[in-house]
Amino acid sequence: MAEQPLEHAHAVSDRIAPGSVSVTRIAPRRYEGLNERGATVTIGGEELEGEHFTPGELLKIALVGCAGLSADTVAARRLGDDFAMTIWAHGRSNEENRYRRIDEEILVDLSVLDPEDRDKLIHIMDKAIERGCTVARSIEDSVELRTTIDGVEV
Repeated sequence: MAEQPLEHAHAVSDRIAPGSVSVTRIAPRRYEGLNERGATVTIGGEELEGEHFTPGELLKIALVGCAGLSADTVAARRLGDDFAMTIWAHGRSNEENRYRRIDEEILVDLSVLDPEDRDKLIHIMDKAIERGCTVARSIEDSVELRTTIDGVEV
């Protein structure tokens, strides 16, 4: 029998403020996340079929999304606004159901730069992520983060 979505709206809280987000149960083991701008994401258990993210995947998406946004401006200054960059997060939770290590892999082609400028940009991007990524700063005491930019571990 096909899973039927529940008809539940996001209940309103007295504590809603800028930065608040919510999740509402839409089916067994499936939730809908919502932010104040109306964007939604489906969250579910690993065992479920269909399109959804697990909470661990969302943690990793938040981490690499934050890294990308943190490095974007400094990279665009040197590479132009139309540069391509993809960031992966690799890692799984352990037997204690915790993430102990996540590897960030920033795929960006810096071959258009001379070697000295390439090394300088890698360093600047790393520092921008270190300073600007709220997610990485929030988990740095509990999760080992390893970052690679254009094949160079930083």
